[in-house]
Amino acid sequence: MKIDRITLTHVRIPLVEPFKISNGEVSEKDAIIIGVHSEGLIGYGEASPMSGGFYSDDTPESTWNCLTEELIPRIRLSGPDSIEHVNAIFDGVPGNSFARAGVETAFWDLEAQKRGLPLHKLLGGERINVESGLAVGIYPSVGALLAAIERYLVEGYKRVKVKIQPGWDVEPLLAVRGEFGRLKLMADANCAYSRNDVDHLKALDDFEMMMIEQPLPKGDLEGHATLQAMMSTPICLDESATDLRTLRKAIEFGSCRIVNIKIQRVGGLKHAKEMHDLCSQAGIPVWGGTMPELGIGGAQTLHLSTLPNFHFPTDVESSKRWFVDDLIEPLLEVRDGIIQIPEGIGNSYKLDQKKVAAYRVREETY
Repeated sequence: MKIDRITLTHVRIPLVEPFKISNGEVSEKDAIIIGVHSEGLIGYGEASPMSGGFYSDDTPESTWNCLTEELIPRIRLSGPDSIEHVNAIFDGVPGNSFARAGVETAFWDLEAQKRGLPLHKLLGGERINVESGLAVGIYPSVGALLAAIERYLVEGYKRVKVKIQPGWDVEPLLAVRGEFGRLKLMADANCAYSRNDVDHLKALDDFEMMMIEQPLPKGDLEGHATLQAMMSTPICLDESATDLRTLRKAIEFGSCRIVNIKIQRVGGLKHAKEMHDLCSQAGIPVWGGTMPELGIGGAQTLHLSTLPNFHFPTDVESSKRWFVDDLIEPLLEVRDGIIQIPEGIGNSYKLDQKKVAAYRVREETY
């Protein structure tokens, strides 16, 4: 695999509405698009951390610095000839999962194109239809929350995920159940509770939800195990699902019954696939989450979600659900709750260079 050049493009696109969770809020989406050029083909990846650092230690600025000062120099020095080689190079750089994911997934796209395959087939998936779930953040009022759900449910989303936090849980969940009845419902706490809240969290069993996602701090696997033993509602780990070692420990403890796999959090598709396989062996179903990413990252999660142990709707939604615009053609679109991966090779979606230029913040070419 001869690498001719690598491009980094930092873009920023306004959100349709603020994305608010228990520990922060953003109104714009930052992403770094990585292009790996090789013998007339271009593989694209997306490094997609939240701005502000409220969601993770990685920010757009730290990710850009890691790419320009660490990862791209290592790629240039080593000249990787395979996806495995890329991952071996990056194993020497601790952390920086977003930067790593951006480059690593670009090599997957490139490899799939070279083989004339869509990305999901290179990963081992077969289907092209992926169920999509609606995620809604924390709103100023219960009325605003219900209005948002009603506005987007017309696209047929297969489940609704409501963000919760102490003081914003029972009331909104009661209202959603009262307004929308028996729809498939889940709650996402983003680590907002502690062991002191276990009795309160156990009471959420009354809502008969699909799952409650990451109620306790990410490092508290034992606390999650204790809570899971008390609850009939399955606990889904998200922030805790960072790597294979931690995931094995969570499985041994009995910390969860479901796992959310995020390509950005785990550092790329190789690690994501390994985590899928581990959960499959343990009989624990998984699903594909997002940050949310723009179209390149969203497309990669769709391809990943075709693997056989993905049993729940992904967080990948229509492009226009979150963003005033997107960088891909065609746009991601949910129809009757399904996103259908278009025919094609690699990511199966094309990058619109005019839109990239319109939302560009900075760019580097190596």
